[in-house]
Amino acid sequence: MAGPLHGIRVVEIGTLIAAPFAARLFAEFGAEVIKIEAPDGGDPLRKWRKLHEGTSLWWYLQSRNKKSICVNLKSDDGVAVVKRLLADADILVENLRPGALEKLGLGWDALHALNPRLTMVRISGYGQTGPYRDRPGFGAIGEAMGGIRYTTGDADGAPARAGVSLGDSLASLHGVIGALMSVLRVKTGQGEGQVVDVSLVESVFNLMESLVPEYDLLGHVRERSGGALPGIAPSNTYRTEDGAFVVIAGNSDPIFKRLMNAIGRPDLADDPALARNDGRVARSAELDAAIVAWTSHHSIADVLAVLERAEVPAGRIYSVADIVSDPHYQARGMLLDTTLPGGATVRMPGIVPKLSDTPGEVRWSGPSLGEHTESVLAALGFAHEDIARLRREGAVQ
Repeated sequence: MAGPLHGIRVVEIGTLIAAPFAARLFAEFGAEVIKIEAPDGGDPLRKWRKLHEGTSLWWYLQSRNKKSICVNLKSDDGVAVVKRLLADADILVENLRPGALEKLGLGWDALHALNPRLTMVRISGYGQTGPYRDRPGFGAIGEAMGGIRYTTGDADGAPARAGVSLGDSLASLHGVIGALMSVLRVKTGQGEGQVVDVSLVESVFNLMESLVPEYDLLGHVRERSGGALPGIAPSNTYRTEDGAFVVIAGNSDPIFKRLMNAIGRPDLADDPALARNDGRVARSAELDAAIVAWTSHHSIADVLAVLERAEVPAGRIYSVADIVSDPHYQARGMLLDTTLPGGATVRMPGIVPKLSDTPGEVRWSGPSLGEHTESVLAALGFAHEDIARLRREGAVQ
């Protein structure tokens, strides 16, 4: 069955994380995604993190279902190839520095005149406007300036980061959402394509909940709080007798009562001062101490069993080893076997979200550099001798 984005053509001019992750999501749900790579080695992600036979395992995941064409954007003929490709595309996803595509003659005004249906997703550090637009920006800077780093870590420690490229991935998701809204507008005849301007900083900032109004009206600056969730109690990370860590979220009113009864503290469950969240927040240290007094005398398995029976949300903090051995991940199709070019089989993450009628699928893993150059150009109408000439002259590879 064709995916829900079957018939949508996406062109990716990007490297590393933000634009490629957005394009990967389109590709997983049926869009034709054509990734344009430079002749000098292509996307640097091909060599990032852990390698298998010289190629990044991350590359095989990030670029699955994409077609790779190798085009020299320093060549006029190479730029002409890209324009010909974009003349019939629905979405362009790029994460170059603002102004870089304009220097190539591939800015919004030129592309919109070429193809009024085109949606242009532009992911950058600070956005296409504003005083910081020309600054270089990576996801880590977006996390720093978007507010999440300041609030992450132990109260008496330095700001911490998540162990993944959170800022980039958040920007990718915002880019996909914006692109789909724009394409829906085009496909329903309500208007032409438009620019989806995504900032790494703003994508992180968009997740920061009530941070701004709390500061503006009350002067409150949310600080780091370790594993706790400030202003919501009890919700924290607790150590068990066998040295594991469990996250317990007992912060709704009925769940709180069930949690306190489960840990043998009916006095706290029935305390009228703790019936609502504001009362619990005022005594959050007392509640955390009561929970620790219980978890520290039970194994992680016993803690989870008791809380599951009490219908209290709780979960062990998983390592990747825990993830790949978990039966729920397996039952949900979140661990897919993929065959790499050399024949090795490796598990990769499955596809999110799950669509009932038109689910996403993995058709192939990340391609070799320029693997689809000839087939894509032929589909665009380039004759065999024209492709050979472009290759000889270094416009494509």
